[in-house]
Parts: sequence; C-alpha cells; structure tokens
Amino acid sequence: MKHFFPLLLLAAPIAVHAQAPATSTVSTTKGPGRLSGRVLDAATQKPVEYATVALLPATGTAPLLGGTADADGRFELRDLPTGEFRLQISFVGYGSVMKPVTITAEPQNLGNLTLTASAQNLAGVTVTGERPVVETKPDRLVYNADQDASNAGGTATDILRKTPLVNVDGEGNVQLRGTSNVRILINNKPSALLAGNLAEALKQIPADQIKAIEVVTAPSAKYDGEGSGGVINIVLKKNSLQGTSGSVGASGGNRNQSLNGSLNAKRGKVGVNTKLSGFRNLYPFKSLTERTSFLPGGGTGQLTERTTSHNQGTGGYGQVELTYDPSPLHSFTVSGNGNLYGNDAPQQLFNQYQGQPQLDTLYTRDINRQDESRNYDLNAGYTRTFGEQQPRREWSLLAQHTNNRSREKYRLDQFPTAELFGGPIEYREASRNLARNLETTFQTDYTHPFGEKNTLELGAKHIRRQVSSDYTLDTLLVSQQTDFARSALRSNRFDYSQNVLAAYGTYNFSAGKKYAFSLGTRLERTAIAGEFQSEAGRFQNDYLNVLPNLSATRTLKKDGQTLRLSYSRRIQRPQIYFLNPYVNQVTPSSVNFGNPRLRPETADLLELGYGTFGEKSSFNASAFMRRTGNSIERFSSYNQELARNETTYGNLATVYNYGVNLYGSWKPMKDWDLSSNLSGDYTRLNSSVLQGTNSRASLYMNVNSSLKLSKNYSLQGYGGFWTGGVQLQTRYSGGVYYGLSAKKLLLAEKADLSLGLNNFLAPGREFRSTTTTPDFVNYGSFYSYQRNIRLSFNYRFGKLEGGQRQRRSIRNDDGKGGGSGGQQGG
Repeated sequence: MKHFFPLLLLAAPIAVHAQAPATSTVSTTKGPGRLSGRVLDAATQKPVEYATVALLPATGTAPLLGGTADADGRFELRDLPTGEFRLQISFVGYGSVMKPVTITAEPQNLGNLTLTASAQNLAGVTVTGERPVVETKPDRLVYNADQDASNAGGTATDILRKTPLVNVDGEGNVQLRGTSNVRILINNKPSALLAGNLAEALKQIPADQIKAIEVVTAPSAKYDGEGSGGVINIVLKKNSLQGTSGSVGASGGNRNQSLNGSLNAKRGKVGVNTKLSGFRNLYPFKSLTERTSFLPGGGTGQLTERTTSHNQGTGGYGQVELTYDPSPLHSFTVSGNGNLYGNDAPQQLFNQYQGQPQLDTLYTRDINRQDESRNYDLNAGYTRTFGEQQPRREWSLLAQHTNNRSREKYRLDQFPTAELFGGPIEYREASRNLARNLETTFQTDYTHPFGEKNTLELGAKHIRRQVSSDYTLDTLLVSQQTDFARSALRSNRFDYSQNVLAAYGTYNFSAGKKYAFSLGTRLERTAIAGEFQSEAGRFQNDYLNVLPNLSATRTLKKDGQTLRLSYSRRIQRPQIYFLNPYVNQVTPSSVNFGNPRLRPETADLLELGYGTFGEKSSFNASAFMRRTGNSIERFSSYNQELARNETTYGNLATVYNYGVNLYGSWKPMKDWDLSSNLSGDYTRLNSSVLQGTNSRASLYMNVNSSLKLSKNYSLQGYGGFWTGGVQLQTRYSGGVYYGLSAKKLLLAEKADLSLGLNNFLAPGREFRSTTTTPDFVNYGSFYSYQRNIRLSFNYRFGKLEGGQRQRRSIRNDDGKGGGSGGQQGG
C-alpha cells in the first residue's frame, strides 16, 4: 500500500497514452452489405452507450470491421462483404455477446441486441455489473457513487467532494469549475430540500441512497437557463424491475449515524418504490474573526471575535413512487417525497471591540440557536412513445409542486465579562424567522425524429413561485426593562412572487458520418413582484431573455474519439436565500441579510472538449471561457455608527473565467481501477459599482482508486486538494481531503460490511479568508472538525427480473441557490 497514492497521481497522464480504438479494421474487403441495430442493457432495457461492435469471420478472432454505438445504443456497419460472419458486441462491465449473421446485398436491421451485466441474480438478489467509478460521456461526466465503498455511511457532501469538476469547501459550499453558480437537482428534478441553505441540505441526503452524480457543464436549450456553472444531478437509487426487492442499512461513526431502508415491488403494469431513512450529523467548529476598521481622522478600530459551536442535526427522509404502464406506449408516474430536519447549534461567543470609546465593547454570549425545516415534493407525469416504427418519437406531460418551510430561532444571554457566565446577564435577545417557498411547475416536451439521426425537440414550461419571510426580534435590556419588547426596525414581513414562462426548440442533425450538430434557442419571460408589510416597499419588474445554444461534434479517425465545440447563454435568478431581508444578528459585529431587489445575472459560455475511450482507459480534456454579466456577488460594508460589518448581495460585477480540465481513467489490471481529475482556472472580477477588481488562479485535483482483492474483499481510496478561490472582496484558502475504506461481502453476497477512515491524520482543518474593503480589513479563520470513522452494514433482499422504462422528470434549474456563507434566514 505504500505505493498507493503515488500510483493514483499517475492515473491521468498514463490514461493519455493508454488509449486504443474500440475496434480496428484489418481487412479492406468491401461489399454491398449493411448491418444496423441497437444495444440495450438486458435488465433495464436502457441503451448501452458507446458499446463496441465488431464483425468477425465465421472462424478466427481477427475482426474484419468494427465500430461504436452512439449515445442511444444504435450502430451501423457499412460496405460489408456478403457471406457468413459473426457479430461481437461488448462493453466494460458486461459479458460479450457473439451472434451469427448472414450478410446479403440487402440492408439488414438486427433490432435490439442485449448485453447482460457481469454479475446477475446472486443468491436471489440481482447485482448489477461493476461499472467504472467515473464514466466520461460526450455531454457529461458521471461519478458512479454506488461503486465507491468509501461512501458508505456518508452524506451527499462527501460524495460531491470526490466528483470530478466539483469542489466543496470547508463550509460545504459547492463550486463547479470555479463558480458557485450551480443548480443541483435530485433525479433531474428540483427539490424543496435544496431550496434554502444548500450546504446544510446536502448533509441531509444519505450517501447510501445515491447511485450516481451527473455533471453537465454545457446544458442544451432543453434545460432551464440555470446560469453559468452548469447542472449537477444527484441520481438516487431506484428499481422498476419486475418482482420485489429491498434493502436495509445502518451506519455508525463519530460524525454521522444513519438508518435507511427501501422496498420496491412491481407486478405487471403497476410498480411501487419506497425509501425511508433517519440520520444524525455532528459538525462542531470554531471560528476567529479579527477586523481592523479605518476611522475618520486616521484612527483604527480593532475587533476580536471568537465562536465555538457544537452543531448537531437530526432528521429523516421518505419517498413513495407509483408507476402504471398500461401498454408499452403509455406510462404514468405519481410520486411524493419529503423530509424533516432539525439543527441544534449551541454557541459561545466572545466579543471585544476597541477604538471608538462610545462603542467599545467587551462581552460574552451564550446562544441557543435552532433551525427546523419541512419540505415536500409532489410529482406527476405521463409519457407517450410510438413503438419500434418511430423509436425516438416521444411526448411527455409533467407537473410538480414543491413546498419548503423553514423556521429559524435563537435566544441569547449576554454577560459583561470576558468569561462566559462571569457576571449578571446585562442583555437578552430572541429572534424568529419563518420562511416559505412554494413552487408549482407545468411542463410539456415533444421529440420528433427525421430520418435515422436527426431530431427536433420542442417544449414549454410555466413556473410559479411564491416566497415569504416573516421575521421578528425581541430585546431585553435588563437594567431598563422587565420584559422583552418588540424591535419594530428589525421585524417585518416580506412577500415575493415570480412567474416564468419558457419555450424552447432544438434541432439535432448529422452531416455525414463524422459531424453532429445541435442548434437550439430558449425564450424565457420573467415577472417578479415584492412587498414589505410594514413600509411602502412594493416593487415589480419583468424581463424577456433569448438564450441561444449550439454545439458541433466531430468523430475523429479512431473509434471512440470525439471533439466538441459548444456555446450557450444562460440566465440565473436569485432564490430566497439571496433575497430574504431578514438580518441575523447572532454575532452583532458581523451581520448578514439578503437583497430583495436583486436582478438576474446572464452568462455566455464557450467550451471545447476532447474525449476518447478504449477498453481499459478513457481520457477527457476541455477548455472553457465564461463571461457573467450583472453577476450576483456577496459584498461587505462598514457601518460606522454601529461599528459592525454588514454583508449582503448585489448585482455588482462582471466576472471572467478561463479554465482547463483533464480527466483520465485506467484499468491496469482486471480488478484495479484508477482515475484522476485535474482542473485549473483563472477568475477575474471587475466591479464598476465598487470601483475595484479581484483575480486569482486556482488549481484542483482529485484521485480515486479501487482494488478488488478477491471475490468478497475490496479496497478503495481517494484524495484531493484545492488551492482556494476568490470573491469580489475576499480571498480564501484551499485544503486537502483523503480517505481509505475496506469492504467485505457477506451472506452469499446479499450483504456488505464497510469500514471507512476519512481525514484521519488530524482532528480537523483550518480554512482562512481575508476580506479587504476601503473601510476595513477582515481576517477570518474557520476550524472544522473532520476526522471521521464509519462502520456501515447493508443487506439486500428479493428477486428481480425483466426490464424498466426510462421516465421523464421536471428539471427547474434556473435559480441561483444559497450556500452556507450567506445569511441564515432562507
């Protein structure tokens, strides 16, 4: 094992040189024959993308001609000699299929050809074939989280930290290729669970329920105008095969504990899928703030603030999905999911400010803070297909309603000494904030084929959002009052509505065998209105955006090699987390609040990508340029009268990003997989409003390896680092993460036991930031306890057979979500 991580670091460069075409032509004999067909997974009936197809003679193993299936599993071999041959179909993780064929002068369509996963139906349980941990596809990267044993017992945050192109900082904020303008979906749908504090919400999704993470950097016009970063889709595990199956699992550790289970059944035309989980998370931290403020007349003010917090979250998640397939051409789906979450965060605060005698302070605070959220999503969908005569023609009608309700409250006692409880209580404060976010969506999509390769996609969508925030604050100055009194200046109600009407059209076509094009445009009209209850603060606005999208793909000489150039324009609207005007004053020297008058930001993205894959390796390289106008940026200013730093959001900057990404995977032997991802980007922010600029170059790298020691034992390891990043006024440090795990299959492979160690060389890690403005310089230090040990057990039961149908789902990815760094009222 001493060579384990050095070998991981070699994964990417080795993959570059390890490529081999999927097939090779060793005979120049040509004829009038033509073979076509489609490769499907035998269990799921889904296309096997980019399967290798080779024509062999009746005897012998040297291929005469070969090719690769497309993203829909379709292939075509031309100019074939007539006679008796064999057709071989193969792909990583599947058993090869050999089929005798007789080639004549007439074109021959072999129909659907199925591949069976490497492992099937062991001890009454269907086990999928071993997919690579990371797969590269022309339009996305896929991290197969269920193939990584080190994820057992963790959360979605842990999985995202290991996903190529994605970076998660010490506070749980998610970035994709250098930007936080990312929309995260669950099963291709928005979720009320993710509508508020995104960093906190990701800790609520157990890793054991996640099948894969899909990263789409240049979405087509079919996606909502989700902004500049792209889309991250969290794919949950589900099963729609005939029969009954389920699983139960438990995980224990010093940071996470969880119980989870699922039960799935399908009989004939009706299917039911259920999930239920409960969890407890522990994320203690300590922080330090040191601020130097520049006072009129040349003096300075010095602030020192220390916080210790013992965060503890508990909650549960449940899901029920009903499917009804009255015929092969019609499919209905109704589903609902919801979660409850409670977070207790007792905190101790020390505060000292010197420099303005009338405002100088020295006190400590004992803070009892609690957050509660209740969220649910309801979905309904109908999909109509048109059979084998028009296999790519499809129409769908979808509806969704989501409800996010979050309640934050805190109560504090303030003591006039440097020691907690060192004297009588001099001040007390109590605050409540109730935020609601209702969202209703209707969507229809239609796909019509023209010929064998060309398609037209059309669709329309309506999203109606209603947001409210009702916040109050009561204060008690012990020397002057006998009871709490309402603070009118810090209490209010804010209501906000947003209506989005959208329509899109995309035409996909080919020019010969080597070129494929996609031309699309999305039209979106947005109308917003907001109002404060206790003041004349009503405002409204509407705007129309045209969002073009185009891409060109060239298949190179060797099978499996592609070159893709794409351009897209996106719009990104602020969500409640950025809009909520509630002022959180738990730490009164540094307060946060939203800006309800934020306008959307727009981005233009140009990307060039190259991809290739062989039987044992793959390589993907991309370069991009992105310009974001009217960018929503976090900024701070200094309130001289209150001696405090006030942080909010504004449309303040134009942001330029330039970057490259390299990803490689290699299978040096049958039971060993290696992969590595390296990203570098340069960010420059220009703000005419603040009359300032900020820039930085950043580097990010991760590595992943899995080794199967025997039939029942496997080892996995991962590691990575990032060098930090930049915001309009702030520069922040990066970090390192790593982990090792061991997995053993038990009970005739129906169960598995996993032991994982993460970030085990130190109790935690410090993350630093520096904010510089004309009025002050703020140094921040955040120490997160991250050492983690987990023991996880999972048991699977039931027997499955038959296939499943692919179902459409709604994707609302147009809103800019919040992270842990903003105000807490959302």
